[in-house]
Amino acid sequence: MKFFDKLRMETQGDAARLQSTPQIVDALHGRITRQAYIDYLAQAFHHVRHTVPLMQAAKARLDDQHARFRLALDEYIEEETGHEEWILDDIAAAGGDAEGVRRSQPNEATELMVAYAYDQVQRGNPMSFFGMVYVLEGTSIQLADMGAKAVQKSLGLPPAAFRYLTSHGALDIEHMAFFESLMNEVDSAEDQAAIIHMARRMFGLFGGVFASIHNEAGVAHAS
Repeated sequence: MKFFDKLRMETQGDAARLQSTPQIVDALHGRITRQAYIDYLAQAFHHVRHTVPLMQAAKARLDDQHARFRLALDEYIEEETGHEEWILDDIAAAGGDAEGVRRSQPNEATELMVAYAYDQVQRGNPMSFFGMVYVLEGTSIQLADMGAKAVQKSLGLPPAAFRYLTSHGALDIEHMAFFESLMNEVDSAEDQAAIIHMARRMFGLFGGVFASIHNEAGVAHAS
C-alpha cells in the first residue's frame, strides 16, 4: 500500500470526527452568524501566522537524507507566506476589527494546537509536520468547496470577505495532489509513524478549535 493511502486509511475515523463537529456541520449548511464567521477567521489568523515559522523549524531539523522534503518545504513556504494578511483583509471586508484580531490572543484550543505542532517539530520528528499539512489542507478544501458558498449566501457578505477560503480551495487541491505524491516518497517506517501520529492528534485539536467558536445560529448543536 502506498503511504498516502495508508495515512488516509489510518486517520479516517479521526477525520470523520472532525467533520462531525457541529460548527463545521453548521458552516457547510450556511447556518452561522456573521460574528461566528469573523471569530472563525480570527482563530484561522492565529494558527496560519505560525505556518511558515513551523515549516522553517521543520526544515532546519531535516538532515541530508530528507533533502527532497526540505525542497518541498521551500515550495510550501513560498506559497504560504503572507496568507495571514489575507485573513485580516477578509475580517475587515466582513465588518470585523482586523487590527483588533491582530492584537488579540488565540482561543485556548488554538493556542494548544499550535503549541503541540511546535513541540512535535522541535522535540520529536520534524517529518511529523506533514501530518498537520494533511489535516489543514484537506479541511480547507472541504470548507472552501461548500462552506464558503453557503456562508456567503446566508450572510450576504461580499466575495472580498472570502479570499482566504476561496483561494485555498483551488490552491489546496493543487497542494493535495503534490502532497500525495510527496508522501508516497516517505519510505521510513519511523517517519510514516510520526506523520500519522501528528495527523491523528491534529484532527482532534483542530476539532477543538472549531468547537471553541460560539455560533448562535447553529442548528446542529442548538439546545
